[in-house]
Amino acid sequence: MKYIDVENWKRREHYQFFGRMDYPQYNVCMNLDVTNFVRFTRANHLSFYYSMIFASTSVMNDMDEFKYRIRDGKVILHDRLHPSFTDMLPSDDLFKFLLVEMEETLVDFVKKSDAKNQAQTVYFPMDEIAGRDDLVYITCLPWVSFTHLSHTISLNREDAVPRVSWGKYFEDRDRILLPFSVQVNHAFVDGLHVGRYVESLQNYLDNIV
Repeated sequence: MKYIDVENWKRREHYQFFGRMDYPQYNVCMNLDVTNFVRFTRANHLSFYYSMIFASTSVMNDMDEFKYRIRDGKVILHDRLHPSFTDMLPSDDLFKFLLVEMEETLVDFVKKSDAKNQAQTVYFPMDEIAGRDDLVYITCLPWVSFTHLSHTISLNREDAVPRVSWGKYFEDRDRILLPFSVQVNHAFVDGLHVGRYVESLQNYLDNIV
């Protein structure tokens, strides 16, 4: 983690402009082509959900714009983000929050996520999550192929934790498409950066072997 000298920062005007907004967050939805990624997870007997969490967080970790936060009125840049995501057990229809530290490999992350889901009995482990801003909030709505999504959120203009979500994938001709949503704080992330993120994530999904 490091502090940013805002006064000499290239993004100073954009940060100050959007930082004055009551609600500086915005959400973008699109379809990702997950044809190759679905085949990969099935062939390797991996959870698509956990694999997608790893993919979306890994790509985000390559872009500084998604790692800026506001702490005590100062801008910081994290070295690495970790996913905090919703999950359920087949025996329970109530979801819970899991926080799983990133791993170097997808397979290790999937194994760790599954183990934590099996072991964790608390739905909202706020003692583990509260106070951390080096996170990406992730959820999935696997029952619906949505075209738009909004999040419950506390109105805090300094909240810069990205929200990533996806829905039920569906077939379109010979492709498998996934409704995907990214919510960010405009003080740090512009549409250009969301576009680059989506492009990089699509490239990751297309080329994993």
